[in-house]
Amino acid sequence: MITLNPSAIIQAPMAGAHDAELTIAVCQAGGIGSLPAAMLSAEKLCHEIERIQQAIPSHLYNINFFAHQTPTVSNEELQQWLALLNPYLQEYQINPDLISTAPGRQPFNEESLAIIEHYRPPIVSFHFGLPEAKLLQAVKATGAQVWSSATSVVEARWLESRGVDAIIAQGFEAGGHRGMFLETDISQQMGLWSLLPNIVRVVKCPVIAAGGISNSTMVHMALQLGAKAVQVGTAFLLAYESKINPLHRAALQSSRAEHTVITNLLSGRYARGIANRFIAECGPISTDALAFPLASNAVSLLKIASEKLGKDDFSSLWAGQNALLNKEGSAQEIVQRLTSI
Repeated sequence: MITLNPSAIIQAPMAGAHDAELTIAVCQAGGIGSLPAAMLSAEKLCHEIERIQQAIPSHLYNINFFAHQTPTVSNEELQQWLALLNPYLQEYQINPDLISTAPGRQPFNEESLAIIEHYRPPIVSFHFGLPEAKLLQAVKATGAQVWSSATSVVEARWLESRGVDAIIAQGFEAGGHRGMFLETDISQQMGLWSLLPNIVRVVKCPVIAAGGISNSTMVHMALQLGAKAVQVGTAFLLAYESKINPLHRAALQSSRAEHTVITNLLSGRYARGIANRFIAECGPISTDALAFPLASNAVSLLKIASEKLGKDDFSSLWAGQNALLNKEGSAQEIVQRLTSI
């Protein structure tokens, strides 16, 4: 049996799906755990980082942030979106006036930077590009490695030109949100086995492979194609330490997981997941969806109402294309499966 180095395994940060417990467990198994900050308040983020530092004070771990642009929408755009949602709002007796107009998830900002400067994590990663130059340089000044996701060669070159320490090559197979920030055409997105060698060919910094990696054979293939490590998400959703709800956990292990789709309906940004009723009835991609993250303000209310009835009609069932190759287990067992051939 050939055993790959567990440190080649990076657990993907999956906002809303886990907390520090999974991050710590992956680190203790010899991998690199990640903590998603995108949906955490400043107070909660500090608490989770403290949990990590107390449990694994000398281990590499990653804190991940979104670097999107906060959108503005017109009243016309809002009304078009509400018109699409109106039958569902009526079905669940949700008053449209209750839908928040707040900007929702915040990108990396001065408050985020203050937390990084205080706790000084060894790795800080970004999705949807990078924060403005002043903030980025301040992060680098803490001594942290800076990683970011690229979904194309153009994005990879852009990231390297701005001094990132590693690039995460996110293939089209990946579950959850696409990291697209320069690209806009979803039809031109590449699968990992094409994207990875093309990025490795043009950049000098280390490249991390991500997207549909579900077993040790795929890990080995990625390393053979030039990746220095792999980032794995969907496999760790089924870890006992993850915090996904029972509906998501069941969907990941059902025949529904054989078919995943790219959709913008649930958040306003392209993301891959298992189709639910909302996606099936409205089509996975809609020009009426509000820009990320504003679409989720209304969808989250429908999600809560639906899940109370035991339904996942509006749930974000994020999953990569190889979801059914994974199975439940502890984080340690999952790392072992990914590193044993």
